[in-house]
Amino acid sequence: MLTRPRSLALLMSASLLTASLLTGCAVGPDYSSPEPALSPRFLGQEGVEARGVQHKANLQAWWAAFDDPMLARFVTLALEQNLDIEQAAARVAQGRASLRQADAALLPSGNVSAYGAEVYQSIETPLGQVLSATPSFDRRGRAYEANLEAGWEIDMFGGLRRGREAARAEYVASEAGAVATRLAVAAQTADVYVMIRGLQARIKIAEQQSETRRELLDTIRFQYEKGVAAELQVNQTEGALAQVEAQIPVLEAGLDSAMNALDVLLGVPPGTYRREMSQVASIPVAPGLAETGTPAEMIRRRPDLIVAEQRLIAANARIGMAVSEYYPKFSLGALLGSATTISSGNLFSGDANQAQGVLGLRWRLFDFGRVEAQIAAARGQEAEALAAYRLAVLRATEEVENAFSALVKREAQLDILARGESSLARARENSLAAYESGVVSLIEVLTADANLLQISDMKAQAQTETARDAIASFRALGGGWDAPHASSKKNI
Repeated sequence: MLTRPRSLALLMSASLLTASLLTGCAVGPDYSSPEPALSPRFLGQEGVEARGVQHKANLQAWWAAFDDPMLARFVTLALEQNLDIEQAAARVAQGRASLRQADAALLPSGNVSAYGAEVYQSIETPLGQVLSATPSFDRRGRAYEANLEAGWEIDMFGGLRRGREAARAEYVASEAGAVATRLAVAAQTADVYVMIRGLQARIKIAEQQSETRRELLDTIRFQYEKGVAAELQVNQTEGALAQVEAQIPVLEAGLDSAMNALDVLLGVPPGTYRREMSQVASIPVAPGLAETGTPAEMIRRRPDLIVAEQRLIAANARIGMAVSEYYPKFSLGALLGSATTISSGNLFSGDANQAQGVLGLRWRLFDFGRVEAQIAAARGQEAEALAAYRLAVLRATEEVENAFSALVKREAQLDILARGESSLARARENSLAAYESGVVSLIEVLTADANLLQISDMKAQAQTETARDAIASFRALGGGWDAPHASSKKNI
């Protein structure tokens, strides 16, 4: 419908005012945060808090409490270079773009178009034959047009706003997912580093065991040649030596794999940091936890649970998007421009001006069956997201409890092994003293050495697993970022 520009402006102003009064409501359910049933404290919290440790870790940067500069350096490098983190950052960028797109859907859109055309009409066609019979027919024609167009879908019932709500939730979920990836990478890097130090310690102990068993074998062979020892003793000692030596290649293969895994976590080719890591160092000592928090605080801290809840929010918003299809959709359109077929000199003259205002209506009046199906599907997705969130909370609590239990029990094992190692060390000293006094044979001393080295290997394993269980505890609690500070900025 063609109108004068002033009438068109009045129509648009009235429509905008009406729309602004009607867009206050949004159909569909408003989100209500679920409240999972949680205990006030973790079952293993008391045992973890009672640990007698020298260093205690702050959850924001727990890796620094291991008091191992190389471990802290590698975690920092991983957070800067890891390719999983790079992928997560790209997903955040995608979520941000989707949010901007959802925001833009609520705003008017506009575009400028212009064209100029020149036509040379054939007189051999039916149309050309008719036109050629017309007086003053000119086979050459020109057309010029320039327009400013605008359109706006009025979000009267909130479908677009629910879409923006869903997009915002997905964006926040992508940011929380990026944080979860960073925490996982930090924990994996520290875990692999501890494994490397533990394997190096075990290889050293196995080599010492092998050397001790070889000395024992040489002694028994000498005694066999002198007729003092039986052949059975020689065979048993050879088998014991082979058993120890066979462990070394397995441990070395595990060490190679762990070093390769560390390089990949750091975003570099395998072998990059092998020379640096080949220098044997002690197994990091597991620090304590400065604070364990409560299960409710864990929900607010763990980014994977934030992801699960944001997806629930998005699913809830999509119910409103589906419900909005029950209602009519209104849109406004406008055009201001100039068009002529004579010459460019008349393009913006009064006679060439054109204007148009459009009020559009779209209503799926006879399609409610499909709308109902879409609503049912959206409600099903929301129920699925709610169940997924509740399950994620339960599993997160399970991870914390398991990590706490493993840490406390492993430390108890470590204490027992430390006492046993001390006892066997004294037994070895007594055997050596008795041997020097001629009371016992060298075999007694070498056997005491073998027993001592065996329990030292078990202790090294326990030290490694204790440190790994501490890392698992920090990860399960969501340590590695400042959740309250991030929440205050409304930015994950």
